[in-house]
Amino acid sequence: MTVTATAASDAPVRFKRVMLKISGEALMGETAFGLHPPTVQRIAQEVKSVHDLGVEICMVIGGGNIFRGLQGSAQGMERTTADYMGMLATVMNALAMQSALEELKIHTRTISAIPMDQVCEPYIRRRAVRHLEKKRVCIFAAGTGNPYFTTDTAATLRASEMNCEAIFKGTKVDGVYDKDPKKFDDAKRYETVSYNEALARNLGVMDASAIALARDNRLPIIVFSLDEPGGFRGILAGQGTYTTVKG
Repeated sequence: MTVTATAASDAPVRFKRVMLKISGEALMGETAFGLHPPTVQRIAQEVKSVHDLGVEICMVIGGGNIFRGLQGSAQGMERTTADYMGMLATVMNALAMQSALEELKIHTRTISAIPMDQVCEPYIRRRAVRHLEKKRVCIFAAGTGNPYFTTDTAATLRASEMNCEAIFKGTKVDGVYDKDPKKFDDAKRYETVSYNEALARNLGVMDASAIALARDNRLPIIVFSLDEPGGFRGILAGQGTYTTVKG
């Protein structure tokens, strides 16, 4: 499906509604912990550049820059409690991104799977769809609201519920490689890879539950570098370097 808006090259935009999944660590910039406001603002500008094309945008942001449930569990904390703490960290990141987007005059809604009415909206599917139809950016926070599920799975679930046409996974590298490109000079980047191969070879695109859910719903996953200026916008026009995970 295409929309009438065009990217800088006048190429038609490939998707009308997309999910952008980024890690909490992406908001740290060069710092070791927490939020780096200039980095948050830079990512917000990337989102705005795509929003300006008329594309409807959902977002899910991890919480690893503040607290990661698995790490807490590994250090002796009860797993369910650790996961709920991680969910609260995603709400903090979502609110930071909402603030940055609204400074850019982009109407944004933070929608939490854990009700906290004084802070953000509770998740109601039909209301969220209506926000998207009104061209508001929807940031889904608190994962699925359940422990033992990652934000990758939450992003795939919400993308499926919102009828998104693709998941954009913003990372530190420009696609999926057969091994770590930062450690191995001969690492090979895939142009496309199947869901089953990503699972069988444990390529680290997303966790297994998220990939399986994307496969079952025929939802392509586009992995690209969030550090590349204009990359998100360019890929919507089929430009740039990225890997597509699909059937």
